[in-house]
Amino acid sequence: MADGQWYPPEWPERIRAHTEGTLVPVPPKRAATVLLLKDTPDGPVVHMLRRRASMAFAGGAYAYPGGGVDPRDDDHQVRWAGPTRAWWAERLGTDEAGAQAIVCAAVRETYEEAGVLLAGPTGDQVVRDTTGDDWEADRAALVARELSFAEFLDRRGLVLRSDLLGAWARWITPEFEARRYDTWFFVAALPSGQRTRNASTEADRTVWISPARAAAGYDRGELLMMPPTIATLRRLTPYATAAQALAAAPARDMTPVLARARLEDGVIVLTWPGHDEFTKHIATAPTTGPGAGSIAGPTAGPTVGPLAGGPA
Repeated sequence: MADGQWYPPEWPERIRAHTEGTLVPVPPKRAATVLLLKDTPDGPVVHMLRRRASMAFAGGAYAYPGGGVDPRDDDHQVRWAGPTRAWWAERLGTDEAGAQAIVCAAVRETYEEAGVLLAGPTGDQVVRDTTGDDWEADRAALVARELSFAEFLDRRGLVLRSDLLGAWARWITPEFEARRYDTWFFVAALPSGQRTRNASTEADRTVWISPARAAAGYDRGELLMMPPTIATLRRLTPYATAAQALAAAPARDMTPVLARARLEDGVIVLTWPGHDEFTKHIATAPTTGPGAGSIAGPTAGPTVGPLAGGPA
């Protein structure tokens, strides 16, 4: 049965070049994405957006709010609540400045794409209303990168609530991809009083959906997702509340997941360590160009567009 896993048509050629040593990997850019949760009588649901089908990257796929790290947030210390920057640096496998920037990216992208802000006037409060023309002007300036998130917090006199986030996973885009990201996945609960909205210009739909229902839709080939998206969804299914998922986050393994490819008797074997369901066997030929490779085996899914372990 076909599932909703992506498979880019250009991969066979790029993988072959990578295994032969003729493709030089591009350095991955830092990114962050957030699995925003809220409780319902039937269990927690997660906020997902569907990227517009017209998007050159990941068109039609379901993802979480997320995006690249702004290097400006490395340099300016923000007002901070929750675990220390040193604690986050150890948890995320980076230095303290980088940890702040990654956490800032997670909070900023959630605000930019879902209208939810994990910050407040004090270390034990969150903003209850982010509607209004002045808030929208600031959000638009963040999206345009006319304003750094650190500057936004300072302007508003806000404290970043790092205690409302839990580090959940880390995925790095395969070395043979043209666009690469080193992405930290976080979980967070929707703050009381705040509501999500589709604030992203890249999405044509947003949904609150249970992890189990979303995974079932993927398994039926109805919901398209990248491997990091469906993998993180599956890991959420055991938890009965958002609080349980957040409580489990500190024990999560943050070892980066990086796809590997090898040649075996003219067949490319593509694997993600620890995630056997994504294994692909790709029949390849010595010719180059479009159509030189094809998917082989029962794990083949729809050919939709480029795949990367990157943000929405």
